[in-house]
Amino acid sequence: MIKTSVRWAAVAAALIGAIACNDTDLGVVNPNSGESSRVLGTPNDAEALLGTYYKRWSSGVYGSTTDLQGMANIQSLMNYSSLANSCQNARTPFTGAANSNAPGNVCAGEQYRLFSYMGEVNRVASTFLTAVDKGLNLGSAERTNRDKAFAQFLRGISIGYTALMHDSVSVVSVGQSSEEAGVLVGYKAAADSAYLAFQLAIDLTNAAATGGQGFPLPTTWIPSPTSWSKASFVQLVRSYRARLRANMARTPAERAAVDWTKVVDDARNGFTTDHLVTTNVTTGPTNSWRSQYQTFTTWHQMPPFFIGMADVSGSYAAWIAQPVSDRGAGNVGFLMVTPDLRFPQGATRAAQQADFSLPSCTAANTTCKRYFVNRPGGNDVLSGAGFGWSNYDHVRFYPWNLSGDGSGARNGPTPHMVKPELDLLQAEGLYRAGDFAGAAALVNVTRVRNGLPAITDFNATARVPGGGDCVPKVPVAPFNVVACGTLWDALKYEKRIETAYTAYSPWFLDGRGWGELPKDTPLFWAVPYQDLQARGAAVSAIYGAGPGAGNAAGSAAPVSVYGW
Repeated sequence: MIKTSVRWAAVAAALIGAIACNDTDLGVVNPNSGESSRVLGTPNDAEALLGTYYKRWSSGVYGSTTDLQGMANIQSLMNYSSLANSCQNARTPFTGAANSNAPGNVCAGEQYRLFSYMGEVNRVASTFLTAVDKGLNLGSAERTNRDKAFAQFLRGISIGYTALMHDSVSVVSVGQSSEEAGVLVGYKAAADSAYLAFQLAIDLTNAAATGGQGFPLPTTWIPSPTSWSKASFVQLVRSYRARLRANMARTPAERAAVDWTKVVDDARNGFTTDHLVTTNVTTGPTNSWRSQYQTFTTWHQMPPFFIGMADVSGSYAAWIAQPVSDRGAGNVGFLMVTPDLRFPQGATRAAQQADFSLPSCTAANTTCKRYFVNRPGGNDVLSGAGFGWSNYDHVRFYPWNLSGDGSGARNGPTPHMVKPELDLLQAEGLYRAGDFAGAAALVNVTRVRNGLPAITDFNATARVPGGGDCVPKVPVAPFNVVACGTLWDALKYEKRIETAYTAYSPWFLDGRGWGELPKDTPLFWAVPYQDLQARGAAVSAIYGAGPGAGNAAGSAAPVSVYGW
C-alpha cells in the first residue's frame, strides 16, 4: 500500500496545486505559488499527468506477467504450463486449487497488481475531475470537455476491470477528498459506476462547446494508428462498455440476466475494425503475456479441451472418451485434423508442420497464415498433467513479438480488441433474444472466412453443417462422447478461437458466464489481503475464493456444461 499511497499523494498535490492557476493563458506562471505548485501545479501539468494514465492503466492490465492473467488462462483451459512462474501450476484445474488470499501467500504479488494499479488510475482520474469542479481552468470549454471525457473513460476502465476479476472494488468518487480511502463496494455496484462513467465520457465528448483545443486526443494519450476524434473515441468507450457488461457475470444465470439489448447496441456502435494499440517496450504500452506465449517455451501449449472441438479425425472423440486423469497419459501429445484454416492443415504431424512453419511469418508487419502452429519436432513440452499436452501453440502474434513494425521486437501496432469480439457479443445478444438468423449471420463471418460451411438452420437445436466433418464437435451427455454442436456451440467456439490471447483473460471471463470452467475453479479473486489489512481487517476476516473452508460462499464453479 505504501508505494501506491505515496504516488496518490503526489498526484493529489499536483492537481490541488493546479486549482490555484486559473489564468486563461495556460503558459502563465503564478509567482505567488510554492515551488511544488510551480513544477506540478499548472493546468498544463495537470492535463499532462492525466494524459499518462491510459498507459498506467495498460501497465496494470497488460504490462507484466506478474498478474492474474497467467492463473486465469490456466484455469480457463486457454493455456497449460507446469511452471510455478506467476502461480500457473498453483492453479492447475482439477486439483481443487483455490485462490488463496492468506497474508504472505505465494501468489500475493500477482493477486494485488490489478487491484492496486486500477485503484491508482481511478483515484487520479477522480481527483482530476474534482479539481476541475473546484475551479481548475483548462482554458476553453472544448478542452475541458475533452479532458473530463478522458478522465471518465479512465474511471470506467479502471473500476470496470477491477470488478471483472475481484468480488469488491475500492471506488474513489468525484468530489471525494484525496485523503479518503476508496469505498469498498461489491462488483455489481462497481460495474454500475463504471457504466455511468462511460456514459458521462460519451456525453462530454458529444456536448457542444467552443474555444478550441478539444478533440482529437493528443497522440500520446492512447498510442495507436487511430486518431482519436470524437467519433472514434465514442467507439472506444462503447466497445469497452460492451465487453465489460457482457463479461461481468460470474454464473450462467447472471450472464443470462445481462442487459443484452445494451450490449448489442454498444457492440454495434463500437469499432468497425480491429482496435490497434501501438506498443513500445521502452515507453509503453506493452503486452507481456502475449509476448511470452509466442515462443516455444514451457510457458505455453494449447490444451485440447476447446481447440480439439475442431478435430474431424476422431482424435478428440477418443480423448474425450477417457477420464480426465487418463488424457495424454504416456506422453501422448494431441494431434488433430481439421478443415478450420486457423489451424495447420494436413493429416499427419509432418504434413501440418510443412503446411505452416514460423519462419514463414517473421518479417515486420506480417500476418501469419494460421493462428496456431504444430510445434516443430524436438520442442514438445511433456511435463505436468497429461490433459495439457498437445502439439499446438498459439502464434497469431508471432511477427509482432519477433519484429514488431520493424523498429524492434514488440514495438508497433497490435490488436487489443478484435472486431470479431464485438460481432460475437452482438451475436450472443441476438441469440438470447431469439434472433437466430441475426446471430448466425455474425457467426458465419469468421466461420466462412476460415473454411467452415455457413450455418443455414436458424434455431437453437439444429446441428452445424458438415456431417462427419462438422466443426465444432462438443462433448454431450454422458460427456464421454461427442456430437456436432449447435449454433450456440458454434458461437462460443468462434468467440474463443478469435479472441484467444487478444485481450485480458478472455476465456476465463466468457467461460464462467457460459458455465464452462472446470469444476471447482474459483470464479473470482477476493479483495487482496493487503487492502483489507490497510482497512483494519483482522486476519480472521481475510478470505479467498474457490473450494475450501474460509473462502467466499458460492465462489467455486460447478461441473461445466461440457462435463469437465
